[in-house]
Amino acid sequence: MPSLFDRVQMGDIALANRIAMAPLTRNRAPNAIPTALMAQYYAQRASAGLLITEATAISPQGQGYADVPGLYSTEQLDGWKKVTQAIHDAGGKVVVQLWHVGRVSHSSLQPGNLPPVAPSAIAAKSKTYLIDHATGQGHFAATSTPRALEVDELPGIVHDFQIAARNAVGTAGFDGVEIHAANGYLLDQFLKTGANQRQDDYGGSIKNRARLLLEVTRAVVEAVGGGKVGIRLSPVTPANDIHDDAPQALFEYVLRQLGHLNLAYIHIVEGATGGPRELPDRPFDYDALKAAYRAAGGKGAWMLNNAYTRELAEQAVASGRADVVAFGKAFIANPDLVERLRQNAPLNAWDQSTFYGGGAQGYTDYPVLAAS
Repeated sequence: MPSLFDRVQMGDIALANRIAMAPLTRNRAPNAIPTALMAQYYAQRASAGLLITEATAISPQGQGYADVPGLYSTEQLDGWKKVTQAIHDAGGKVVVQLWHVGRVSHSSLQPGNLPPVAPSAIAAKSKTYLIDHATGQGHFAATSTPRALEVDELPGIVHDFQIAARNAVGTAGFDGVEIHAANGYLLDQFLKTGANQRQDDYGGSIKNRARLLLEVTRAVVEAVGGGKVGIRLSPVTPANDIHDDAPQALFEYVLRQLGHLNLAYIHIVEGATGGPRELPDRPFDYDALKAAYRAAGGKGAWMLNNAYTRELAEQAVASGRADVVAFGKAFIANPDLVERLRQNAPLNAWDQSTFYGGGAQGYTDYPVLAAS
């Protein structure tokens, strides 16, 4: 039986173990530019088989939170080069998560203070994070009401994803990219009936609602090769006020289409992101989802995520339910999480007050196990 600590091949990326660090927004990139502190933070955690960066905006329009990094300017790419170099020097592998937030934004973060964009002009009953740069204080604020994207704008968004992927792998030194199609952000908004009420070729039927996601994925694969591309999906999460009337049929269709693209991995958030793994009002058969992907020819590694303990992760890998398991908040407080899991050692507790914004405190100052 495979172990959590065994090597595994994920498309073109060879992993030293089956433990991934999930993407975690930390709001420590002023002016959307990665910093030396970020390089230290990720390098500390490079013993993970795979690091997935915090979600990273593909364009100024794609930004939805203060001080999150981007992938569209020379300064940003130069900053990311230092991050990837530090990770590689520490022996790690890293992919960047490509992000367009859609309606989960605030007009003060958008170019020209314009409304955010979305499949339909439906506000998300959600919050975003803003920082007053005069005081350095951060706070949560309600998202702004979006405007509906025109159909002739969508090729530009596909192009932005493609260019960001090319920048990431070709310039910034990433081992690959992860397309963020989860948690109620733009691609998830197009997928799900709760946010998509369009009447054109990008709304209505499952095929139409999946169209933008599949166009983006094909464009990214064309840019960097399928073996360097993963995708994150969250079939039933209520995050950012998102829902779908028939998620099983929707996501089995999506996975059957993705099965043809030779992706490196599929990253599935089970249940509510950061919450319960099972939702009584939103039952979902994840084994059937994986079976649909495999039946369609999908060979990518299967990554599972959400509230995994060491025991649950070992069971998932040993049983074949997962090839890789992603851990989130545990990696915030435990830069040496892989070794702690290996030894079954106690874990540091995280300080939630330092999750978003700030400096080194609660970011790069968590202790590691003493050398034996």
